[in-house]
Amino acid sequence: MAFTRLNRRSGEPLWVQILADLEARLNTGEFEERFPSDVELTSRYNVSRQTVREAVRRLQQDGRLDRSRGRGTFVRPRSLEQTLGTIYSLYRSAEEQGFVQESVVRFLEERTDPTAAGALGCGPEEPLVYLERLRLIDGSPVVLDCSWLPKKIAAPLFEADFHRTALYIELESRCGIRPDSGWEHVAPVMPTAAQRELLGIRPRVPAYGIERLACQGDLRVEWRHGVIRADRFSFVTRWSGGRVAASFEAPQRWVVDPASPEEVFAAGGGASGS
Repeated sequence: MAFTRLNRRSGEPLWVQILADLEARLNTGEFEERFPSDVELTSRYNVSRQTVREAVRRLQQDGRLDRSRGRGTFVRPRSLEQTLGTIYSLYRSAEEQGFVQESVVRFLEERTDPTAAGALGCGPEEPLVYLERLRLIDGSPVVLDCSWLPKKIAAPLFEADFHRTALYIELESRCGIRPDSGWEHVAPVMPTAAQRELLGIRPRVPAYGIERLACQGDLRVEWRHGVIRADRFSFVTRWSGGRVAASFEAPQRWVVDPASPEEVFAAGGGASGS
């Protein structure tokens, strides 16, 4: 695609015109393989290097580009934005923001687990539905989700195809359960080697660890733990005028064993979900 010819008679600065043109091209995915160097942009737009650098600096400032000495300039993948404070669906959030969300189901089976059972208010030997999904955004792995649900309410989920749907959609349509409360805890973690391999995370790069419990009234429906790539996911809180809560009660939590994406160990009790 030919680069846009700049309007040198316009009162608009040249770097602003270049910025607008580069943004339009980024939005169409033109530079996914490689972003042009300053020398190339200087030649193509027929402007000074300083003019090009100002436009590129703005793109870097806006989070569209990553730039490092010796490696060059690269397009930063779009980040999925998730609003906090509500029970949300990653599937719906991704689709509403223009991403394609798919899941690779690693496990969908019956298991017993004392920690998960305790989180769900079940007996230690009570059968549970275990669902482990690698969540893909536009074809790239972003989230490793491990969900536990009581089999007595969630057994119909064994017949569900989770490739392009949400757990809560299937839970409501197949089991008549719709979570309406819960809690969620998010904290930085260092992924294990197995988690890094699944999510494509480089060594020593942190991620988000997530733990949640979803309920319908007093019924504990789902306990979930997982790992989210911090470079592809951002959490946002929005608020407006009104009273600010003076205090809150922190929920009791269970601790996820970082040694495995599947195994957990007990540390405590009560989260929100997708």
